[in-house]
Amino acid sequence: MATILLSVVMFWIWRGTVKSAYKAELCDKRGWHVNTFADDLHSLLDENLYRLLMTPSMFFIGVLTILPLIFMICMAFTNYSKIGDHLVLFDWVGLDNFATLFGGGSVLGGTFWSVLGWTLVWAFFATFTNYFAGMVLAIVINRKDTKAKGFWRFCFVISCAVPMFVSLLIMRTMLQPEGAVNVLLRNLGLIASDASLPFFTNATWARITVIVINIWVGVPYTLLQLTGVLQNIPADLYEAADLDRANKVQQFFKITLPYMLYVTTPYLIATFTGNVNNFNVIYLLSGGDPVTNLASTAGSTDLLVTWLYKLTIDKQYYNIGAVVGILTFIVLAVGSLLTYRNSKFYKEEGGF
Repeated sequence: MATILLSVVMFWIWRGTVKSAYKAELCDKRGWHVNTFADDLHSLLDENLYRLLMTPSMFFIGVLTILPLIFMICMAFTNYSKIGDHLVLFDWVGLDNFATLFGGGSVLGGTFWSVLGWTLVWAFFATFTNYFAGMVLAIVINRKDTKAKGFWRFCFVISCAVPMFVSLLIMRTMLQPEGAVNVLLRNLGLIASDASLPFFTNATWARITVIVINIWVGVPYTLLQLTGVLQNIPADLYEAADLDRANKVQQFFKITLPYMLYVTTPYLIATFTGNVNNFNVIYLLSGGDPVTNLASTAGSTDLLVTWLYKLTIDKQYYNIGAVVGILTFIVLAVGSLLTYRNSKFYKEEGGF
């Protein structure tokens, strides 16, 4: 694949040199000015500056993004994986890997649908719980009657300054069966002395735990982003609502919420996409556990991205991992495109 891409680049360079030579010869025959090498270099700092600036970016995008994507897509149609202690010398198998993943009779097929379902549930709750919790906090802090607004915003900025992976690892340690939370509950007599709350050992508890902790680590970022949007809502809308004797709840649902959703639709789409691929929160917090089916390659809290990591790094099922990567991209691309094109932000741009 790298050879094909390099051949295309060399062909493009060859085409450019031939075209330049033909143009120089034509200009020489007609008595026109023929650019020297110095003239070409000077043009790169003037009318062709965009080419000088875009070439390094396109090179790295091609090498670090496009080439790996093409490689992954091609791998999805092979049997390249590890069986026992030996890697299979790959062969083209067509759509067999897709049939294995979509087939309900195989272990991988059943795992795929369960992981996909939980991934969408997680992305929905992780996106909108953070969004509405951050919005409520932004509204409360931004009220005219709220004292020390700068102090409250400073508190959330401080929490953002702590690296997220540090917070997640601390919470993971605290919520273990012998962690600080369970020990404290035992000492207070709220649970039995030999009992522990199953934060990461029970599937339902683990899923609720990762969603709640994601709210704790994500709300400060949402708060800071929505504060700016909230402060840009035209004040005359609220003044008109006051004249119409609308209460605060009516103003929220008729003015604040529609305006916020209208402006932040691209942000919500990007956040939903990021939560589908939120490797850090799941892997650092629960590691995908608990594993309730020993025959499965995924745990109860595994997302598609963490399952993909386990398939390729732990199990070395590179072909199946490539299929999961392609399907993740398709789900995100189609979902994001449909949501964006059907939103008021797209249909009524600049019309709020």
